[in-house]
Amino acid sequence: MTKIKQSRGLTLLGRGEARIPASPAEARLETFPNPARRSYRIHFETDDFTSVCPVTGQPDFARIDIDYVPDRLCVESKSLKFYLASFRNERAFNEAVTNRILDDFVKACTPREAIVTAQFSARGGIALTVRAEYPDKGRIARDGR
Repeated sequence: MTKIKQSRGLTLLGRGEARIPASPAEARLETFPNPARRSYRIHFETDDFTSVCPVTGQPDFARIDIDYVPDRLCVESKSLKFYLASFRNERAFNEAVTNRILDDFVKACTPREAIVTAQFSARGGIALTVRAEYPDKGRIARDGR
């Protein structure tokens, strides 16, 4: 596959003038064709994720890990960086943030499997880790059954 064909549709890579979107709704996870036919895992991690508590307005800091097995598409890392940075003014509970990242990631590239793990820094002496998986292997019934 030619380099030009692989990079078609990528708007952030190689462009220094690109700006971080104001919100996740404005962000776009860009993709490129998976260059391999075999199953393999890709791991992304960042220690500088920030969102905002919807009640107090204080920043929530987290380490975000994304592990996935691509199918036809891979997520381009600079677009992921910009997407994650767009949460810095997003007011949402940690659980909602983690599940939104997974939902948006799956929508962008339809992986075979994906796991988003968010380790939020301690507040009031309690740290919080949220792990969301695709496909949903352990769906919990709303009525507790």
